Amino acid sequence: MIKSAMHCHLLLPDLFWPERDSPDPYRALDAPALEALLAKGRQRVETAAGDDAAACAAAEAWLCERLGVERQADWPAAPFCLLADGGDPAEHYWLRADPVHLRLEGARLLLADSGAFALSQGEADSLAGSLNAHFADAGLAFLPLRPDRWYLRVGEAPALATTPLREAAGRSIDTLLPRGADASAWQARLNEAQMLLHGHAVNEAREQAGQLPINSVWLWGGGRLAPAAPGPINTVWSRDPFALGLAQAARIGARDLPADAAEMLRASASEGVNLIVLDGLRGAAQYGDARAWREALARLERDWFAPLFEALRQERIGMLSLHALGPGSVLSVETTRGDLRRFWRRPKPLADYASR
Repeated sequence: MIKSAMHCHLLLPDLFWPERDSPDPYRALDAPALEALLAKGRQRVETAAGDDAAACAAAEAWLCERLGVERQADWPAAPFCLLADGGDPAEHYWLRADPVHLRLEGARLLLADSGAFALSQGEADSLAGSLNAHFADAGLAFLPLRPDRWYLRVGEAPALATTPLREAAGRSIDTLLPRGADASAWQARLNEAQMLLHGHAVNEAREQAGQLPINSVWLWGGGRLAPAAPGPINTVWSRDPFALGLAQAARIGARDLPADAAEMLRASASEGVNLIVLDGLRGAAQYGDARAWREALARLERDWFAPLFEALRQERIGMLSLHALGPGSVLSVETTRGDLRRFWRRPKPLADYASR
């Protein structure tokens, strides 16, 4: 058999449950292929503390570092997502300005993203159109390219550092609002936007229909489009527009994530270096839904880990690298077919890796 030169990198946000001291989500998990890959391969752990801990575990940071894009005030998600969604970032400064629902619970404002509600393109266009009319004199332009992904073009780059939406979803926003020299001015604009959206006809109709109103936008991922370099990566497979936009900017393959590994292997011709973003655990982890997280992990085991393990054993893949992003750390494990013969390295439960 001719050995394959294909190398697959799997990027796995939220492979570990966000609460390190909670063993319940791991009880009786059935993930033998994943656990074997973690046990047999060569492991490397990157850790961070304090303000760097969140960045260490952020998919945006990992992707930018691999594709040669430097951090601006934020990791510049907005212009690259815009590119993937068919827009033209040009040289403008962009922010993601995603529609959200804020709910008052006691003294806290909790944020729900589009994982908790459905929004039509017509509703998005109407809401964004009203925001554009209100903020036209301020030089702001909202662009709702998708119902759940809106963009905001800003005349001059603000002095702001923001929190990615995935980190804010399901949480109190008190400590997650934009920071920096221009934060107070932008908070005032957000207050204006919330007042406008509160009485909007779209939201009145949504509430009458028993749907969550869109009563704010979440600003994050600001920056300008920057050059990207592919490094050793030939193709990116993902549903994440940021990953696909980075691939487009780097002029490498940008492919929608297929249903499973078998389809990906057929489409890739079993060659090159492939980066596969498997972020199906994200939503459940954000909202603390352990049952949904376990179900999503079972699907990943069935559709990706088990078939890729078998492809590695058969040498259809030359190397398989897992990059598990967890709270404050990244666990990377690199495995070849030869590593599978390490019989003395017995698989351990996933929870054992989560406690590191």
